[in-house]
Amino acid sequence: MSAPLPPCPHLPAPRAHMDWRAFDAHGEERGAGFYHTALEYGHYLWQQGFSARAILCLDRAMGADLQGDEPILKLCPMPYAAMVWFLTHTPPAVFMGNPRVHFQHYADRLRAPRREVRRARAWACWALTRRLHPSLPPDPKHLVQEPSETEIAAALAAHGLPGENDLWRSVLESCVSVREAS
Repeated sequence: MSAPLPPCPHLPAPRAHMDWRAFDAHGEERGAGFYHTALEYGHYLWQQGFSARAILCLDRAMGADLQGDEPILKLCPMPYAAMVWFLTHTPPAVFMGNPRVHFQHYADRLRAPRREVRRARAWACWALTRRLHPSLPPDPKHLVQEPSETEIAAALAAHGLPGENDLWRSVLESCVSVREAS
């Protein structure tokens, strides 16, 4: 068991105990309930000290089938701010992996359903990671065209939820390199 981490102010409070079976209640449904569960379970994993696994749960949340008018999105918008929290508050002794490589591979390998929006969100998280941890290297063996922030914004505007591009840009602009903040 990893060391407990402080609560993330951008996510719903998790139940006292959760595991992967929390997703069973949703079956094949990937809507608002699934989104909430993914955020909650990600927060639970984060507080248990599992930073890398918590990041993967935010990926799952970002893959939910949402239209933009769901009440949960008013309380918990797309979790870009939570991703930044995880990326900046993971202690050095806690395993986070290399999120830059993770998002690079994730964006490049996504398939249906909702491929384009999920891909745009993965690249958006990649850009956040690059801003926060500019020293993290890419995977030199994974040759993929990395998009510019302008291209990511265009993809979010075309495929994301109403206002998602503005939300991401706001979070991106608030990012300060971890190296600069130290």
